[in-house]
Amino acid sequence: MAGLAKRPQAGVWAGRLIPGLPGRLTAGPYPAGNFGALVGSSGETAELGLAMQLILLLLLMWPGAPAAPGMEDAAFPHLGESSQPRPRACPQRCSCPRADTVDCGGLDLRVFPNNITRAAQHLSLQNNQLQELPYNELSRLSGLRTLNLHNNLISSEGLPDEAFESLTQLQHIYVAHNKLSVAPQFLPRSLRVADLAANQMTEIFPLTFGEKPALRFVYLHNNQLSNAGLPPDAFRGSEAIATLSLSSNQLSYLPTSLPPSLERLHLQNNLISKVPRGALSRQTQLRELYLQHNRLTDSGLDATTFSKLYSLEYLDLSHNQLAEVPAGLPRTLAILHLGRNRIWRVEAARLQGARGLRYLLLQHNVLRRTGLPPGALRPLRRLHTLHLYGNRLDRVPPELPRRLRALVLPHNQVAELGARDLAATRGLAELNLAYNRLVSARIHHRAFRPLHALRTLDLAGNQLTRLPTGLPSSLHALRLQRNQLRALEPEPLAGLDQLQEFNLAHNRLRVGDIGPGTWHELQALKVLDLSHNELSFVPPDLPEALEELHLQGNRIGHVGPEAFASTPRLRALFLRANRLHMTSIAPEAFLGLPHLRVVDTAGNLEQVLVQLQPTAPRQPRVGTAGDNPMSVSRELIVR
Repeated sequence: MAGLAKRPQAGVWAGRLIPGLPGRLTAGPYPAGNFGALVGSSGETAELGLAMQLILLLLLMWPGAPAAPGMEDAAFPHLGESSQPRPRACPQRCSCPRADTVDCGGLDLRVFPNNITRAAQHLSLQNNQLQELPYNELSRLSGLRTLNLHNNLISSEGLPDEAFESLTQLQHIYVAHNKLSVAPQFLPRSLRVADLAANQMTEIFPLTFGEKPALRFVYLHNNQLSNAGLPPDAFRGSEAIATLSLSSNQLSYLPTSLPPSLERLHLQNNLISKVPRGALSRQTQLRELYLQHNRLTDSGLDATTFSKLYSLEYLDLSHNQLAEVPAGLPRTLAILHLGRNRIWRVEAARLQGARGLRYLLLQHNVLRRTGLPPGALRPLRRLHTLHLYGNRLDRVPPELPRRLRALVLPHNQVAELGARDLAATRGLAELNLAYNRLVSARIHHRAFRPLHALRTLDLAGNQLTRLPTGLPSSLHALRLQRNQLRALEPEPLAGLDQLQEFNLAHNRLRVGDIGPGTWHELQALKVLDLSHNELSFVPPDLPEALEELHLQGNRIGHVGPEAFASTPRLRALFLRANRLHMTSIAPEAFLGLPHLRVVDTAGNLEQVLVQLQPTAPRQPRVGTAGDNPMSVSRELIVR
């Protein structure tokens, strides 16, 4: 054992300096019983190696020897430690995608989660079953900026008065769709967005939304708030609120002391019958005001109600009980919605201030010819669209604004069109006279001639027996469905080389009543609807540009080989509910239709066999009753 006297005084194992070990020994970071793998740097005898193994075993059992100063490798893991970073604290079942974000939404939680990091700035607890918020848990989260409690079961009893007092940095709070009966008495001064909609609240407090200089958006719709539940100082000190939603509550008059900074005010679906004088005198930045579905009458408004709204662009007073157009409308107003009231008269004097109006919606009122006298709309020089749907007018109102682009008059009692009835509106692009009482004999042959810019003419649902004449060449869509047309002649369609859509459905047309050359000038026609007529076969010489052909609901019993020879661009063909049998369609009928994608033959007498030529580059889709179109091979069996 004399060799033992020659050992070095110290060695290094696993990065540690160990006194008494010879030189540097090599091993894995955590030796596991294979001590014979250790090799000494000085090549001692086996006896020396055995002694060294015993020493190492003792050292491993020893709690640990201090490393020599300056020799420890800090980057190397110590015994009992991991090289991975310590996991981020996150409540069980929740996700924490960032160090400042905790998402516990949609987990059916009944108890507020613990172990939420104090560093959290965004906490989402929506779509759970929480009934209360523990103050001690919330008070720890003083750095929160967003708190989402949407769609829980939180009641006012489960929300302590001091619940949010420690959340001094909170900017967004969402407590909609809960069970609150009153609003929280205090919300943080730092708030920007507060959503308490769809609760059962009957009362808010001065500091719920008051004294919040950064507050911009407040949502209180779908609650049970009455005027008594809104204190006079509800928004005092909150001079930045831009959007306030109080719709679907129980307000009986427009609240006073609203923030002057408002840009959008939602008060629809309440019980409002009056706007107190001066209630809207400070809202000079208001752009949108929604008062539809209330109980407003003429006596509930006066000439000053809207006069100070110098920025107002949109005003919705539909579904009320007004008999006249309100007075004092601001010049900036662009859209005025007065549909579904009881308006029987429109006076020019009441529209003098609204010279910038672009859209006037008066549908479903009780206007007659005398209620829209000549010049009544003359002040509206910039009017673009006039909706008079569902009134009692028997003539087109005279002296309409010259810049009018859309006149919508369906479901009235208009029975005639004179030569000059539309002369003042030469810029019309859309004219809708559907479902009136027009007959062919009482439409002057020059009635439409002044309308050089007209693109859409809708005369559906009248009593026309022939095509109107003098149609402008600018037309893109002509709708004549549900009339009593018995014949088509080419003369009324002459010059309509821009027409793309022609609807003749639900008339009494037969193939023999369609004159030769009827389709000749319709060079741009893409959609032709001849459904629900009395056709016995496919009309010949259809327009070459045609892409969609509706022939359903006729009496067609045979489709010949040349039926679609003139329509090579056809994409969709509808032959549903005719009198076709299995072999009624000639095998050559679809030859030369490379774009055909839909063939609908459902509802015929038998399943119809449709054969495609093998040269067809693509197979069409076939629609069956109750099914989506499906891809098929060369032979198609359709219903």
